[in-house]
Amino acid sequence: MDHAFPCGTLALDFLGTLRARRNEVPLEKLDSPALLDSWFVESRMLDEEPGSDLSDLAAALELRESIYALVEARRAGERLPAEAVAVVNRQAMKAPVLVQLGPDGARRSGSAAQGLVAIAREAVEIVGGDDAALLRECGRPECTQVYLDRSRGHRREWCAMRTCGNRVKASAYRARQRGSGD
Repeated sequence: MDHAFPCGTLALDFLGTLRARRNEVPLEKLDSPALLDSWFVESRMLDEEPGSDLSDLAAALELRESIYALVEARRAGERLPAEAVAVVNRQAMKAPVLVQLGPDGARRSGSAAQGLVAIAREAVEIVGGDDAALLRECGRPECTQVYLDRSRGHRREWCAMRTCGNRVKASAYRARQRGSGD
C-alpha cells in the first residue's frame, strides 16, 4: 500500500497525502498520476484505477490544499477563505462516482474528476456541519494529520494509536528509562 487511512473519512485522509506539513520539506504522497490512481483504489472509492493524468493531479492537489485551508480556518475559528470555498464548491457540484449493484455486489467506477467530487462533498459536510467542532490535529509533533475526535470526552490525541500514538508512547517510555538510569 502506498497510502494510509487513519481518519475514517476520505476528505481528511486525503489531506494526509501531504505528510509533515510543517517540515522544511514535507513528504508528498501524490507526486504522480499513478499515485493518485492508487489512492482512489486503496481508499476503496473506486474499484479500478481511473487513469489519472497531470491535469487530474493538479486538480487533486488544488482541492487538497483548499480543503486544508478550510479545515485550518475552521479549527482556528476564523472566516473561511473565499478562494478555498470556491475551489471546494466547484468540485462538489460535479457528477460523483458511479455506484451500481451487480451480481457480485456493489461496483464503484468513475474518473479521477468524479473521485474528487466525493472528497469535496465530504469536506463540505465536515467543514460546514456540526463535525467541524470535532476537527483536531494529531498530537505527534512530526504529524500534521487532521481527524474528527469522536472519542468519549473528546480527548483523542493522535490520528491513529497504532502509528502516532505508539510512537509518542514509546518515545516517552524511552525518555523515562534514560532518566531513571542517571
